[in-house]
Amino acid sequence: MSTIDKSGWFPIASSDDLPLRHVYHGELWGQELAVWRADDNFVNVWENRCLHRGVRLSIGTNLGGELRCQYHGWRYASRNAGCTYIPAHPADAPARTICNTTFASHEQYGLVWTNLNACSAMPDIEALDAGSPLPLRAIAVNASPSRVFAALRSYEFPELQGAPHETDELDQHALVIRTESGDKLAFFIQPVDSGRAVIRGVLANAPSAAEQGGLLRAHDHQICRVRDLLESEPVPAPDSLRQDPRPAATSISVSAPRANRQAPLRVMVTDKTKVAQDVIRFRLEPVDSVLPAVQPGAHIDVHLPNGLIRQYSITNGPQTTDAYEIGVKREADSRGGSTCLHDTVAVGDLLALSEPLNNFPLRRDALKTILIAGGIGITPLLAMARTLHESSLPFELHHFARDAEHAAFADALNHLGESTYTHLGLNPADTGAKISASLGPYADHRHVYICGPAPMIEAARESASALGWPEPAVHYEHFKNEQVIDSSTSFEIALARSGLTLKVPAGKTIIEVLRENSIGAVTSCEQGACGTCKLTVIDGVPYHQDVYLTPSERASNQVIMACVSRAKSERLVLDI
Repeated sequence: MSTIDKSGWFPIASSDDLPLRHVYHGELWGQELAVWRADDNFVNVWENRCLHRGVRLSIGTNLGGELRCQYHGWRYASRNAGCTYIPAHPADAPARTICNTTFASHEQYGLVWTNLNACSAMPDIEALDAGSPLPLRAIAVNASPSRVFAALRSYEFPELQGAPHETDELDQHALVIRTESGDKLAFFIQPVDSGRAVIRGVLANAPSAAEQGGLLRAHDHQICRVRDLLESEPVPAPDSLRQDPRPAATSISVSAPRANRQAPLRVMVTDKTKVAQDVIRFRLEPVDSVLPAVQPGAHIDVHLPNGLIRQYSITNGPQTTDAYEIGVKREADSRGGSTCLHDTVAVGDLLALSEPLNNFPLRRDALKTILIAGGIGITPLLAMARTLHESSLPFELHHFARDAEHAAFADALNHLGESTYTHLGLNPADTGAKISASLGPYADHRHVYICGPAPMIEAARESASALGWPEPAVHYEHFKNEQVIDSSTSFEIALARSGLTLKVPAGKTIIEVLRENSIGAVTSCEQGACGTCKLTVIDGVPYHQDVYLTPSERASNQVIMACVSRAKSERLVLDI
């Protein structure tokens, strides 16, 4: 046998190579790998480079649920390797297309395995399944993988030199040696590149503690002798360089806007738990894929069985990457969304989701962060609090609720230490006073995030302004736009990039007219609350009817929420 099939599963590390919060540098067929175990025990195998400057992620910092590059602090989420934070742009959520290359991973027999093709399931090895496998020390060899494999065919147990034994070749890079006494030893070849390999051995049955040290040393010496023999022999012509078996890496440049209101993700409801009066938490796990990375403050469109689409904030912290969790309040004036989730959707049901969108991103460069939540407004701020808590960054979370029964996610808040405060049963005046006291006079590098009923948000913004907080330090998110929308005017929109001039008649929105003319525009809430449909205005005067823009953004007349706002002038020129 002159070559080894480059497809299939190969060991790249020992389980012991991945202690808590460590990053391991692995290699397979010339591909450098960053291998790390998240705090939820999931083993990540990624291409070993940061997408910013190509710095090796194996020298990065394992944060438990994220991996941080040492060069400039870019962070990537466990499981999906999506970028979650860029320090140079702390006020922006990274584009969803910034995602590192990931490879399949599997942990078995005390080894960590990967498959650069991810085209088949990890096979069981019958000789190791029945016992208690014990890995040997890995030995690196400066010889081609095929030569190493050939040399191991004649390997003998150290204590049974010359004794009869059988060698079963499992495939081109794995074999099992059996002795008459029933001992079994499996060898696996880790091809580093065409001229280097790592020998990884596994004893089928771990010896007693008293015998283990001596036996491991004996095998180590024997494998080292195989290595020394191989490295002392003349080196033949190397195996041909590998043809990269991986699919082409995904470009990290931002693609064209995706078709509106799509739901590419399929999830199963695996938990449905009451977390307060009229509030239910849903856990949504992927059916057949890894969920995209999510940053604190993000939300998803949930496509419901009754045909409606509703937006819900993701409450996940950085430690939860294998599912999305949302909190849903039954609204007294529900239009069918919350009642469907409460009354119809059950554990085991499948739902379709959009990819996460984030118009309320968390900065992580503040000296202190204040979070102010009212009622179900706790959901995006819970994700922020979890992230800040796990990162040991200073914060305070103030949650206002009608009473203890209506204070959602109390158990989750209790796990966030002494930085969370719950305020119950306060009237509007007392709520405003408590918010002012929580904010205090503005100090440099502080930020506040507010989410809840519209009157509370406005009261908090007014308090912040009175206390000297600048607009860029005050972040807020409305769940809905409670204003009465005036759609009685008609006007023209000129699309500078598309070269089109379109008429927006009374009764229709800018978004509706763009859709009718096959112009892509991403939206989410379509109420002027989330900021997803913000467009740049080149000329003209907008008639703002949203609850997303700040007063200075409105006064600038440079942006418009295309789902609800219109024009005061006869014509708007839009950068689209």
